[in-house]
Amino acid sequence: MDMQARYEKLLADAAECATLRDRATDAAKRELFARLSDHLGVLASLMQRAVELQKANTKSGRQV
Repeated sequence: MDMQARYEKLLADAAECATLRDRATDAAKRELFARLSDHLGVLASLMQRAVELQKANTKSGRQV
């Protein structure tokens, strides 16, 4: 799986956790899915930066 695909998977997983958070009736589950969604969102942001850096390095001829 390439970096772009991993980024998209993290975004999808974060969105799914947010949906589960919104549907949860138990407070502990809401908190769990909220934390998971937030964490996956942070990971997606980091992966997005890595993808952008990889693209920039490829354009400049540098290898990462």
